[in-house]
Amino acid sequence: MTGPASDTISFGPFTLAVRERLLLRQGTTVDLGGRAFDILATLAARSNEVISKKDLLANVWPDVTVEEGSLRFHMANLRKALGDGKDGARYIATLKGRGYCFVAPVSRSGGRDDARSEAAASYPQANLPSRLARMVGRTDDTAALSAELAAARFVTIVGTGGVGKTTVAVAAGHHVVDAFAGAVHFVDLGALNDSNLVAPTVASMLGLSLQSDDATSALITYLADKRILLILDTCEHVIDAAADLAARIFASAPQAHILATSREALQVEGEHVYKLAPLAYPPDDLEPTAAVAQAFPATELFLERAAASGARLNLDDSNAGAVAHICRKLNGVPLAIELAAGRVASYGLQKTAMLLDERLALMWPGQRSAPPRQKTLQATLDWSFGLLSEFERLVLRRLAVFVGHFSIDAALAIITGPTVDEALVFNAIDSLVAKSMVAARPAGATMRYRLLDTTRAYALQFEVQDAELTELAARHATYCLRWLEDTGNEWPTLSSASQRSLHLAGLANVRGALDWCFGSNGDARLGIRLAAAAAPLFLSMSLLTECHRWSSRAIFALDDSMRNGREEMHLQAALGVSLMFTHGGRDAARVALNRSFSIAEQCGDALDQIQVLGPLQMFHLRTGDFRAALTYAKR
Repeated sequence: MTGPASDTISFGPFTLAVRERLLLRQGTTVDLGGRAFDILATLAARSNEVISKKDLLANVWPDVTVEEGSLRFHMANLRKALGDGKDGARYIATLKGRGYCFVAPVSRSGGRDDARSEAAASYPQANLPSRLARMVGRTDDTAALSAELAAARFVTIVGTGGVGKTTVAVAAGHHVVDAFAGAVHFVDLGALNDSNLVAPTVASMLGLSLQSDDATSALITYLADKRILLILDTCEHVIDAAADLAARIFASAPQAHILATSREALQVEGEHVYKLAPLAYPPDDLEPTAAVAQAFPATELFLERAAASGARLNLDDSNAGAVAHICRKLNGVPLAIELAAGRVASYGLQKTAMLLDERLALMWPGQRSAPPRQKTLQATLDWSFGLLSEFERLVLRRLAVFVGHFSIDAALAIITGPTVDEALVFNAIDSLVAKSMVAARPAGATMRYRLLDTTRAYALQFEVQDAELTELAARHATYCLRWLEDTGNEWPTLSSASQRSLHLAGLANVRGALDWCFGSNGDARLGIRLAAAAAPLFLSMSLLTECHRWSSRAIFALDDSMRNGREEMHLQAALGVSLMFTHGGRDAARVALNRSFSIAEQCGDALDQIQVLGPLQMFHLRTGDFRAALTYAKR
């Protein structure tokens, strides 16, 4: 639906917040379905203008062919919600043979974009992702979460995989962004594989310069007087660390608010749990007409995703039952619905329903120990994966090597080869996005891709030959090394969290590559080069403990052919700096820094020497040897 230029439209006792998709009556949220909201927004934006039924249908159902009965059904619900015609109130007039007209006096207000721009400028660390242009069936959840967050300060959205926890959390963040003057900060914990990285990652995203290995204390000190909303996304796999951090922030920072997402509650003091249910779908005992089917958000999502994937689906009373049946079978789980809807363009509605029934019937008997919704999603993933072409399966399995977001260039570097053409890879990724197996979102002028956690975990289950796994991991590590070399100079200049967030997503892949390089089947020499390239970036992002860990690991792995080289020089310097700030290792830090400077002198590169002289001067200043510090400064 094309929205109006103004953000807020007021009429009578109502306020229509278009961007937030909220209708308020004297400050109280009015329960309004998605289609009814779009009808109201379209009419109110063009008040006193007659809009034909054809234009209204095209605007509200842009990708789906529906009958006028659907429009009449939602119009009746809208008029009922507004109280149109009661006590003399008139809002929407029906002009026979011509269409509809919004006849109530309206006032408009905008300016929110300017306010948010000012807020972003005053709080450069905010990095809230863009919300979906249209979110189906979650308006009430967003409003309820916003209210609970304001009242309780600490809320965890709990729900099964694929139910839409992140989507709702981002929407809630946008809903309250003005209340926090722009200070809404999103932290993706799904990219972490080590619970010890939770607090340092949050601190780094906030732009804190850590001077010790106690990131939690530094973070709490910083947040003590800040009014801020932290969105901690995907906590379940680092739940103990995330719960401890959230509890300590809640107790020590009275103006800080926390919104977490997890498959299970954090179970700490102060937490309020918001259980996110699947989308509502038509029950068995309701006659499945087209109008009834479209009144439920699960079927609405199915129709939208089917149309987006290219299906020409004309919903009417004859096929509404099939749509309702599919959504019912999938228990209203949004990801499962999107996966199924993506198949309608290829197989048609009835065939899609039949294939899905067959897959669910096969999968359920062997999975009785799993919750019903989890069984549904697993079966739907099996079914969707089975319908992919062999090449699409290959691409999906290879993309699973990425931790978090990746660019199209990264994907091409991993997947293409002598027998795999770039054009084929582009087409396969486009197809996987259309089928909801890969998520895509804009990031500045480029697109970023990601396998949802559920899909990635599924893809990693499949057995792959050891030789192929080794080649894939080596390609991934080599790409990470090249990325570090290309972007290393940018890192010290990244002043805002929105800039750092994309780089931190890349750093998550570097961690995965380092784990493989120094593992039993890895490539230690590649790992040494990777650790040396990553060390300055760990330092610039105040990830001191990680810098110490990987520098030590790489130095230990050095063989005679790599000793006294530039890699060791960089690793020793990084080790010395990280020791200086974290472990209080005065002697060990001095030894590492002196070793680094000695190698720099041997290499005869003045720039290398200058890069090591800075940390040496800092070390002697911190240890109180000012004469030595002055000597190094002069040099």
